[in-house]
Amino acid sequence: MPAAFRIFAILLLAYFLSYFFRATNAVISPDLRRDLGLTPAELGLMTSLFYLTFAIAQLPLGALLDRFGPRFVHPALMLLGAMGALIFASAQDFLTLSVGRALLGIGFAAALMGALKAFSLWFPAHRYASISSLYVALGASGAIAASSPLAWLKEQIGWRGVFEWGALVIVLVALVVALGVRNAPKGMALPQSTQAGNASLIWRSSQFWRMGWLNFMVGGGFLAWQTLWGGDFLFKVRGLGSLEVGSVLFTFSLAALLGFLLCGPLADRWGLPRVLLSASLGFTLGPLLLALWPQMPALGLYLTYGLMGFTGAFNILSLAQARLVFPTELTGRAVTAINFMGFMGVFLLQWGMGVVLGLSEYSTALLVWATLIALAIIGYLPLALGQRKSAL
Repeated sequence: MPAAFRIFAILLLAYFLSYFFRATNAVISPDLRRDLGLTPAELGLMTSLFYLTFAIAQLPLGALLDRFGPRFVHPALMLLGAMGALIFASAQDFLTLSVGRALLGIGFAAALMGALKAFSLWFPAHRYASISSLYVALGASGAIAASSPLAWLKEQIGWRGVFEWGALVIVLVALVVALGVRNAPKGMALPQSTQAGNASLIWRSSQFWRMGWLNFMVGGGFLAWQTLWGGDFLFKVRGLGSLEVGSVLFTFSLAALLGFLLCGPLADRWGLPRVLLSASLGFTLGPLLLALWPQMPALGLYLTYGLMGFTGAFNILSLAQARLVFPTELTGRAVTAINFMGFMGVFLLQWGMGVVLGLSEYSTALLVWATLIALAIIGYLPLALGQRKSAL
């Protein structure tokens, strides 16, 4: 177990960086608008490219992790992320900025999936949900660092300086992962599937699609709001300054950290599907409240963002559910398939909201989003109501 927790800690460094870089645009979006003249649609598209390339990378990543493990696959991708950070820092136009953002997405594509693959071998199955939720909770502190601390840091060295120094940090952490992580405990080989067609079972499974669409809307929407539109809403609708926006986003991220910490133990106690359903229902209240009462008092604003952060964090349970539903030799492909759905959700919701905002206002975009979440929840109901805890 000491070796397992050492590997946990090393991989956590990379996941912290993944969360930090995906969330930066929520704070630096006014700087990007000012320095590069981005429109809302361009801002949404550029930001969402992190998630598009991240999602696309999941498709081959699952097979690579099942075949070779995370030790070298993960840091190799991180070097591409470091290159993306340097390109982003030097960008003078929308296209260059987009290329840098896209490479950052590829660079961190294995930050969570590589860890989940490793944990499936280093930790017992009955602790998988709790270990996974703890990992995500601690890694989510990267989003906290990308709120008020980032707002202060960019005032000191500029947003370009943040990404220049960030590139060096990415390289150093990639080196630590390559040197300090083992794919499996000593004497244990990576399990290999004995039937080439087994992976197709995932995409043919009705359970997968019920979990996947919920993760698309809740998990994808959670990150789309945390990493861009949640900040933009505060800038444009509420007229807050950078430090005030950072403070509200800090509340969102702190609540998310608490949600990540509690969701695993709650799922162990009450049953994973039912806990995930309850959290998804709670999350839906966030966009509804913001759409119907955009000028709520400051306390209400903090509470609403806290609600969205806390309940949205429970989306990580869909990954744990995939690990428990599908066989161990398909863990990499199962969790990356669910993750693909979530990050395609971030891409399409982040971009789509920018398109809607170019035609209408925030209230309309938020009501559309809430309706889509409700439809995904309806699709998930058979899993939550008909599947006993012991079946997982």
